[in-house]
Amino acid sequence: MKNILYTIILSFLFSFSVFADYQAGEDAYMKGDYATALKEYRAAAEQGDAAAQNSLGYMYYGGRGVTQDFKEAAKWYRLAAEQGYAQAQDNLGTMYSQGLGVTQDYTKAVKWLRLAAEQGYAKAQYSLGAMYYNGEGITQDYKEAVKWFRLAALQGDTDAQFNLGFMYNNGRGVTQDFKEALKWYQLAFEQGSVAAGHQVGVMYYKGQGVNQDIVIAYMWWYLAAENGNPDSKKNINILAKEMKPKQLAKAEKLARECVKKNYKDCG
Repeated sequence: MKNILYTIILSFLFSFSVFADYQAGEDAYMKGDYATALKEYRAAAEQGDAAAQNSLGYMYYGGRGVTQDFKEAAKWYRLAAEQGYAQAQDNLGTMYSQGLGVTQDYTKAVKWLRLAAEQGYAKAQYSLGAMYYNGEGITQDYKEAVKWFRLAALQGDTDAQFNLGFMYNNGRGVTQDFKEALKWYQLAFEQGSVAAGHQVGVMYYKGQGVNQDIVIAYMWWYLAAENGNPDSKKNINILAKEMKPKQLAKAEKLARECVKKNYKDCG
């Protein structure tokens, strides 16, 4: 009985030590002390801590506190991924997709992305959807792409929201539905997708899913243009010639009000 208790205590102390190293690494990283973070992450990673292995891989990937080394990054991502750590599985899948630190292999990319996606990791769900959409490492399947984009979009992934809007807008893998497209584009724009804001403007200009309204269209393009979208800038310059001064004033007022509302419920 004493031996069992002794083993339990040692196991607890070992786990606490590993956690302490990892947390020290996290604290140092947040402070910008990459040298200390690297040291602490490595100490925990070498003892098998998956979170630390993933973080160490991230530091090699970005060249933070160490010379950038994609092969070393892939090595640590793999160790964590093989333990079932979803973020590392996603990272390793991305490495295979891009051919960074490993030979490009879409089939292996799909394998690791799927493992992370099935754990509910939104970024991997989006990436897996993109693989299905492009037919990379797997048979092209728009319905499967929509399925994974939706799962990621419901978790707030901006790219997935934009892509889901695109799928509904163009009827790929789903029945064309402009209202549904508009919904996802607007959600994506609220989170910073300038391209989504441009698309909302297009839909108001054409009357797709909404009543045609050039004032609202101008407002969306104005907002997107202000955030760097060149197509929107071009469009407002053209549309301004078709509008009356009162319409322009109203559109710009609506744009200012939208900004104050943090781009929510605009139009």
